Amino acid sequence: MPAAASAVSAAYTRLTEAYPGLAVTELGPGDAELRGDGWVPAASLADGTDGLDAFLAWDEAQVLRDYGQRARPDVIASFGLHRYAWPACLLITVPWFLHRRVPRLPVTHVSYDRTAGRMAIRPASFTCLPGDPAAALPGAVVVPDEEALRAQVRAAVAEHLEPVLAAFGPRMRRRGRALWGMATDEVVEGLWYVAHLLGEQERAMRELELLLPGATRPYVGSAAFRVLTGPDGEALPTRDRASCCMFYTLRPQDTCATCPRTGDADRVAKLTAAVAA
Repeated sequence: MPAAASAVSAAYTRLTEAYPGLAVTELGPGDAELRGDGWVPAASLADGTDGLDAFLAWDEAQVLRDYGQRARPDVIASFGLHRYAWPACLLITVPWFLHRRVPRLPVTHVSYDRTAGRMAIRPASFTCLPGDPAAALPGAVVVPDEEALRAQVRAAVAEHLEPVLAAFGPRMRRRGRALWGMATDEVVEGLWYVAHLLGEQERAMRELELLLPGATRPYVGSAAFRVLTGPDGEALPTRDRASCCMFYTLRPQDTCATCPRTGDADRVAKLTAAVAA
């Protein structure tokens, strides 16, 4: 498979080392778009037609196979959006978190193969801070400080997700604030998870609180971290999601520890069990 080094290559290498479930290939200017063999161009999801139909058919078949029941069409669409948006956000947030470099990746520059856990991107420009050696590379845009760079993260994620949300939204029976609440959750929970694998969970929480402090449109709410106390006095970090993934429609008793439907007592039990495991 073609590969081209860029200012964000090292970040993607470290991402895959920590989380082998996602590999990132960078395409050069002369490399053809990857199609077939499981690859789905992000632009085909954003157009909301046949490409999206085929993408969601996979989710529908998976739910029927794994849970022995059919899910509502809006639930299937919610699952499909999560399965795309979670890794797509990492393409932007991980280079920022690790190296303070923010790639701009519109949907026309990304393809996804979820069955193999891989994404292909065609980097164009990226943003960095003064003093970064990458500032001398073609396509570099230099901003003056950390807050300006955080604004670039928010803008890059929004640029990529906006057409995707517009396509998925009608099928999910959600729009506007509800969709951007889901986007907020994907940004926060994706990086939080990967940072845990990297041994940098606490730093990620601090960084995400600065990235999404609330009132940063179009995002909804803040990173919303808080700490619960376990049965032995241990600290159990959690957060309050801005949206629900709808898994409760399949397994009402099996909500996640950050679900708006999960009370603190159940969160403590789930988090304590996870730590013990």
